[in-house]
Amino acid sequence: MARTTTQTRKARSTGKRSGQAKGAANSARTAKVKTKARIEKPKESREQLLGFYESMLLIRRFEEKAGQLYGQGEIAGFCHLYIGQEAVVVGMQANIEARDSVLTSYRDHGHMLSCGTDPKGVMAELTGRRGGTSRGKGGSMHLFSKEKNFYGGHGIVAAGVPIGNGLGFAHRYRGDGGVSLTYYGDGAANQGQVFESFNMAALWKLPVIFIIENNQYGMGTSVSRASASPDFFRRGEPFGIPGHKVDGMDVLAVREAGAAAVAYCRAGKGPQILQMETYRYRGHSMSDPARYRTRDEVQKVREERDPIDHLSNLLFEHDLASAGDLKKIDDGVKKRVTEAAEFAVADAEPDPSELYTDVLAEA
Repeated sequence: MARTTTQTRKARSTGKRSGQAKGAANSARTAKVKTKARIEKPKESREQLLGFYESMLLIRRFEEKAGQLYGQGEIAGFCHLYIGQEAVVVGMQANIEARDSVLTSYRDHGHMLSCGTDPKGVMAELTGRRGGTSRGKGGSMHLFSKEKNFYGGHGIVAAGVPIGNGLGFAHRYRGDGGVSLTYYGDGAANQGQVFESFNMAALWKLPVIFIIENNQYGMGTSVSRASASPDFFRRGEPFGIPGHKVDGMDVLAVREAGAAAVAYCRAGKGPQILQMETYRYRGHSMSDPARYRTRDEVQKVREERDPIDHLSNLLFEHDLASAGDLKKIDDGVKKRVTEAAEFAVADAEPDPSELYTDVLAEA
């Protein structure tokens, strides 16, 4: 049967959009997208959406380069990549201000970048060079920037949660209206100090947002094997802390939930819990072969839920960006990451005298 005029127009429109996606595939990985575009047009402006896209892509490209440098022996020790989880931190950071505090665990590169830190300084910290954000003494797991109100980077599971509580207490004590974003993983969610923090935050109505990045695996153990209940957002109910489950692969869903949580905390109502359902594509660390899951499982998430592809689909669907626009962004991001890597490898190592600095606080 011959197609009707309407069917033909629809086919041409679909082909045009598919052509755009394929044109951007070399730079933005949009050719194999299977995610469903949002029906409604986003409330965010074109500039905001492209900003989210660029921020997520910067984290993705940075982490890919960090993985390469690790393989070349330029990065030593542990190195935990954030690939796949970019929408969580980018969506949350879109809601905060300079007065707010951020703290996370050892999978911290993306968080540091989202605070506006120069990629050169972050990469140099990973390679242990003097141009690093902590002069090369912190490394991958212990990124820190007082200037950006980024307080780690903590290597011990869940150890950062009580510190995030302390930051929330400081904001309330000073009356500066700040909020503490305290990130931790699904593996850390079962630690006792997390519940102690819940009790204290609820008791004193601290402006803390507990953000659980549920990437489905605590090291090599799946959530279903480690937690009697995977509904971590309900863990605050005995303390009267409201919680919400969020699609952590959708940067706009994260931004929306984050905006509501930040407003709740700024109003003096106390803490909130946000459970971000996300996924990490790489192993727990660079030394993890991730044999506890199949390649098909990872590929399925990449094809159906990838946060960067999801946003590029949305931009194409509503004619907010062309393949050329995204390629231009990708080229710019690649250049920044390449420059960061070159700086991090060529920079000098810390002077031996650095062994004796930052040991004790000076009065």
